[in-house]
Order: sequence, then structure tokens, then C-alpha cells
Amino acid sequence: MGPVLGIETSCDETSAAVVDGAGIRGLAIASQDAHAAFGGVVPELAARAHIRALDAMVSHALSRAGLESDALEGVGVTAGPGLVGALLVGVNWAKAFAFGRGLPLLGVHHMEGHLFATSLEDRDAVPPFVSLLVSGGHTLLLEARAWGDYRLLGQTRDDAAGEAFDKVARRLGLGYPGGPEIERAAASGTPGARPLPRPMLSGSDGPGDAAWFDMSFSGLKTAVALAAAELEAGDGLHDAVADLAAEFQEAVVDVLAEKTARAVDLTGVRRVVLGGGVARNSRLRERLAERLGAGCRLFAPSPRLATDNAAMIAAVARHRLAGGERSGWDLNADPTLPFPGLDSSAAPALATAEGGSG
Repeated sequence: MGPVLGIETSCDETSAAVVDGAGIRGLAIASQDAHAAFGGVVPELAARAHIRALDAMVSHALSRAGLESDALEGVGVTAGPGLVGALLVGVNWAKAFAFGRGLPLLGVHHMEGHLFATSLEDRDAVPPFVSLLVSGGHTLLLEARAWGDYRLLGQTRDDAAGEAFDKVARRLGLGYPGGPEIERAAASGTPGARPLPRPMLSGSDGPGDAAWFDMSFSGLKTAVALAAAELEAGDGLHDAVADLAAEFQEAVVDVLAEKTARAVDLTGVRRVVLGGGVARNSRLRERLAERLGAGCRLFAPSPRLATDNAAMIAAVARHRLAGGERSGWDLNADPTLPFPGLDSSAAPALATAEGGSG
């Protein structure tokens, strides 16, 4: 199949991309800065910014690809999960564009996009593999048996890892988004100086229990808040921020690395694909490599493909369109869109998808 246009507007990045058999031909991403003042994404502001930016992003992507729109053979758009107003901007734009040009259209699941992202840079990052998807709205541990054939092993039972980073950063007086701020502060701190728990690692669960692969970050977030309150009542929090940030980051990556290693042991698959915005965290990549060891190959996306981007959406769409899949013109945004091809039999107590984006 020839070039496919991808559209991504699930949260606070407006992105368009052109992908073909050779990989990314053109990619444009506009990140929204207005939300930093509010400490989180404001849905109405995000949707309005997408409306203003999307035409330009598509023009930039096509220009970088050296193509006109009549060279395209399909359109893919994030249909969910995400912020419904933001999703609607992209879905309606893509439907109008595809209909007007007689192109096939496909609605794409945002997190399946993150599964495909690394393969755009490394052609060996293809199934079978174990995948850890970590973002602001999701933390999922999957076995990808083939593209479109996935087994859910575990997921967070409360906060996503990226959400926990944001909330802890806010409590420590750091900026937004929290992930880069925590990582920056942690660089001058000492892990272990102010010990924090490693949730769902110390129990008596075994490989047959859902909790063996599940994660939880709400209690860890609360532990940071209690430590911060104690410091504020005593000598002050300011001098302890770096140590708290370092220990919090280490606790999160310890949990993620251990759960991923358990998944590798269960499946026997010695290939791990990391995806989602938290995949940019350098300590997470280091800790995963340490825990998995030399016998396992770790694939991680570059920063531009770890963040929300349309190239990964175009890659999913191109694969599925080539297999004959199509979305109807009644395609709608769905903030709770189920993960396609997901077998949750390995974790019967879990839902198939979380809301949110990332």
C-alpha cells in the first residue's frame, strides 16, 4: 500500500504525518504550551488549539514528504481514547478530507499507535514481543503475538504512571508536564535518601494471580504527599525536593521493570517494546535494560515517537487498511474505545482499556 496520512489530536499535541513502505515520509507536531499555567490539560483549550493548528500540520507533513494530497492512498485518525472534544476535531477533519478525496478511512486506537511507533525507527521491533505502554492516561503490559493479536497481562489499578509523575511534580512545586520535571530534579537527588514503597512488589502473589503483573501508583503518590507534608512542618521541603524526586522516580521504574521482567519470564518472549510518553524517561530505559539483562532485547522509541504523534497512527492505519479494514462515514470519537484485538483472558478481573490519552 502507498502513502497514508495520519492525524493525531487525542490530547495536547496536534500532529499529522505521511507514512509509506519506507517509513516516515513527513511528520509535523505542534505541542500546546498554554496548559502549563493550569498544571494540566484544559480540554476546551486543547480542542480549540487543534482547530487552529491542524490544517497547517497537514500541509507541513505533506510538504516534508514531498507529496501532494492526490498521492495519498488512505487516511488514519485517532478515534480514541482521549479527550472527546480534542478527538472530535481530528475525526471530523479526517472524515471530511477522506470523503472529499475518495480515500479509505480508518479510526485508530491511540495506544495501538504506541505499539507500532518503535517499528518506524527499528524494523526489528515487530511481534512477537512483550510491550510496556506507559503514558499520562495508561499503563499497560501486553504480549503482542502478531499485529492485531494482543494479550493483556497487567495494567495499573488506579493512576497511570504518567499521571503519577504529573501529580507528584505538582506536590513538589515543580512544573508541568511532570515527567521531565521529576527527571530533571532527580538528577541532583539521591534515591533511597527518603525511602518510599514499591507498590505491589512485596506481596505473596504468584504468576497465577492478576496482581503479579498489575501496578498501582496511587499509594506511592500519597506517600510522597505525606513525606512532603512532614517536611513542610519541620525543616522545610525545598532542600528535600531532589531526593524525593529521585526516590519517587526510582520507585516507579523499579515497579515497571520488575513487572516487565515477570512478563518476559511468563511468555518466554525475549523482546520488549517500550512505548508512550513516559518512555522518554532515561532512567526507565536504563533500569529496564539492567533488569532484563543481556539475554533480552529492549526497543525504545526516540523522543519524537514516544510523545503523541501522527506517524504511529498512520502506521497502524496503513497496516489495517492493507488488510482490508475500513471505517464507515459514521466514525465517531470514543474516549473509552476498546483496545482492538486484545485478549484479556490472562487478566480476567481487568477492563480492556482505560480512558485518557498519552
